[in-house]
Amino acid sequence: MSNPRLRTLTAPLIDENPITLQILGICSALAVTTSLATALTMSLALIAVLAGSSTAISLIRHHLPASIRLVVQITIIASLVIVADQFLRAFAFEMSQRLSIFVGLIVTNCVVLGRAESFALRNPVGASLLDAIGNGLGYSLILMLVALIREPLGSGSLFGWQVLPLASEGGWFQPLGFMLLAPSAFVLIGLLIWIIRSLRPEQVEADDYPILSSDSGEAGR
Repeated sequence: MSNPRLRTLTAPLIDENPITLQILGICSALAVTTSLATALTMSLALIAVLAGSSTAISLIRHHLPASIRLVVQITIIASLVIVADQFLRAFAFEMSQRLSIFVGLIVTNCVVLGRAESFALRNPVGASLLDAIGNGLGYSLILMLVALIREPLGSGSLFGWQVLPLASEGGWFQPLGFMLLAPSAFVLIGLLIWIIRSLRPEQVEADDYPILSSDSGEAGR
């Protein structure tokens, strides 16, 4: 892609997705994807915190001593998470209760600290903001895809609206209880990783310990 700014924004969607390629932020992806509403809310909160923290850290990067950079980064991220949590409590209290502690755990989300450490500390504000938004959108894309599968199969609904007639109410659909458990998200994310890496083999990591064939073993003697 010729435009580097556009590449910074769009690369994390698939090519450099923080979940499927870098395997970051898995814990929250397992926890909040039982419904599209919680997945969307979590996604918006993370994008806001990621964009704000990357922008702030990029602004002060030339004045930030290396010895305390992690402390400062975590302080900025934690402050923004508190603001996001309080905003939800004030304007979407029911959703805040549904998300429980997981908005607060954005502080420990590797995506946020990872982008601050690897990109915002080394790049100007504009590029850091684009990188943050791109990684937030890439993270959100996976969350929404997983929720789009789990909610209908687990409860027969989308965004809380019943779309499949439940057997308990005289319909034909019997919800799959497994889809409401965290392991189902783990399985779905694994399948997404497999599909993406099958279509894009360049994303497959080289083996740390390649298995030698008997022929190659003989040749090496």
